[in-house]
Amino acid sequence: MEYPVSVIVCARDEAHNLANHLPGILVQDYKTTHEVVVVNDNSTDDSKYLLDEFKKSFKNLNHIELTQEAKMISGKKFPLSIGIKSAKHEIVLLTDADCVPASENWMHKMQDAYSNNIEVVLGYGAYNKRKGILNKLIRFETFHTALQYFSYALAGIPYMGVGRNLSYKRDVFLRNKGFSSINQIPSGDDDLFINQVANKNNIAIVIDQEAHTLSEPKRTWTEWMNQKYRHYTTAKYYKPIHKFLLGLYSFSLFSVYPLFIISMIFYCWWLALAVFGLRLLVQAIVLYKAMIKLNEKDLWPWFLAFDIWMPFYFLFTLPAIWKKPQRNWS
Repeated sequence: MEYPVSVIVCARDEAHNLANHLPGILVQDYKTTHEVVVVNDNSTDDSKYLLDEFKKSFKNLNHIELTQEAKMISGKKFPLSIGIKSAKHEIVLLTDADCVPASENWMHKMQDAYSNNIEVVLGYGAYNKRKGILNKLIRFETFHTALQYFSYALAGIPYMGVGRNLSYKRDVFLRNKGFSSINQIPSGDDDLFINQVANKNNIAIVIDQEAHTLSEPKRTWTEWMNQKYRHYTTAKYYKPIHKFLLGLYSFSLFSVYPLFIISMIFYCWWLALAVFGLRLLVQAIVLYKAMIKLNEKDLWPWFLAFDIWMPFYFLFTLPAIWKKPQRNWS
């Protein structure tokens, strides 16, 4: 069964991205009624004229022009709220202007997860494959994060989603008064909102490769670290159970190699080696199967290097937990 869907895209000075990626949303193979709502938030580039041209060819495109900033509401929560409230249909499907669906069946695959009790659907927002170690690290971190929030959702303790590929019912948004409880926080329109409204009974995940979205990764370490700092500043606002479990997992990554080395030196080297080998074997199998499902199989030969890298990555991003978030649009 196909439900009517409203796709919401917020954009600020994204004319280049809209020109490249919006057609992929507009040409979705979806026979049921649907619309694409683009909220053009105070852009100073040619976005308005570009959207006017798109409108001539695609009658299901509805673009909203915002010409004033929302006071005391940072980030893209205000334009996103306007888009959702303006949506004609109950199911809203969110993505970003710099994202393109991986296939023409994206809309169909994402809405297909809805059933009687489902109100929130989590999708996978992948990054394009490029040359270089930075690209692999960005994609592995994205895969690793997705593996966590998908697993938590399946376990009945959902804690986040990503705005690059996320869907929920309009009624959930209105019933919870939108982003009113997190308006003072610059980011969090995706993960914090899902952290508040999702539960074990109302959430589903979609990992079908045709349902992925693709976006261009950062090209420099500084840009990527700034992006991750901004994202991790919201973690302090998660529910206590989520903070505890995620903190426990991070601690395990920090402690496994030091404990392995200490056990090799001061205890029984062969037993320590056997336990560590078993851990790697289980990890290799789990990651291999998950990477195949999420179309990241090329990362698997690097999994041991990534495993060693992750504690250092958490150290780099740790200051974001207490760092004051930047109030920029993203």
